[in-house]
Amino acid sequence: LESPIHADFALIKAERGDRWGNLVYRKTARNFGPVMAMAAKTTIAQVSEIVALGELDPEVIVTPGIFVQRVVKEAA
Repeated sequence: LESPIHADFALIKAERGDRWGNLVYRKTARNFGPVMAMAAKTTIAQVSEIVALGELDPEVIVTPGIFVQRVVKEAA
């Protein structure tokens, strides 16, 4: 039996997100982003595009906003 990972901070990158922290990933970022968001006390998500609330289809949201504390827009 393995011990769980506990992190103070998780820095993850997502393709799209809203201000509540709901995230959609692209390609292989979908593998570890959600797991690390759940394992950390504070999750900071860097997103390529911030969309309006309700614009993300609930069926494609991979990480719900409950696990994300900060959303930062990627610098162009």
